[in-house]
Amino acid sequence: MTNFDLTPLYRTAIGFDRLADMLSTASRVDSSGYPPYNIESLGEDHYRITMAVAGFAEDELDIVSERNTLTVSGNKQDIAQSEDSELLYRGIATRSFERRFQLADHVEVEGARLENGLLHIELKRELPEQMKARKIEIGSGRLIDNEDKAKAA
Repeated sequence: MTNFDLTPLYRTAIGFDRLADMLSTASRVDSSGYPPYNIESLGEDHYRITMAVAGFAEDELDIVSERNTLTVSGNKQDIAQSEDSELLYRGIATRSFERRFQLADHVEVEGARLENGLLHIELKRELPEQMKARKIEIGSGRLIDNEDKAKAA
């Protein structure tokens, strides 16, 4: 059994803290590993999931984002074998699949594209304005509390 060290994900991928945790858990339970995928950090708040889905057409793939869960599924119809040929070895996986990713808060799917057998899903983390860091100016005057405001009015 292969163990993967996902510690680098905790340090470098902002927004994927829980995803790294889930991947670690999933790698112990789900050993199929199909389809293989990569998770990339493209910048401070941009990410990409790339999945190898060779043999799948766009209409055979579904991407659903609901709350903090991203579900990618592929439904491949069995190809009928012609009568004049015999399959000696099947090395190209064309089975149906469903892969779930747990996204961090405020991570949204920007889009997806299928290119050369790779499905690229672009993600962006957008913090609400009230959660962003803001600089507080230090004033030289004294603070007026609510009682002083009431007396002034």
